[in-house]
Amino acid sequence: MKVVSDASFLAKLKKVDVRIRKGFKEQIRLFSKSPNNPQLNNHALRNEYEGYRSINITADWRAIYREVHIGDDTVAYFVALGTHKQLYG
Repeated sequence: MKVVSDASFLAKLKKVDVRIRKGFKEQIRLFSKSPNNPQLNNHALRNEYEGYRSINITADWRAIYREVHIGDDTVAYFVALGTHKQLYG
């Protein structure tokens, strides 16, 4: 699956601790090869994030994306990054 990130997502990623950036890079590598790998805890979201999905970056950090279909391709468009509390609390 192709991965694309929103400009605000990239700005947030640049501001976070280097551990989170490294974790994101590792998880995205895994995600690109196997989006449903159990290590990612990839799951659909509800309520304000209806239609979006989330993957784990660390035990507390999450990345939120929407699957967009362009022709025959599926693109994971990442739009939000933060701790569980920042995103859902």
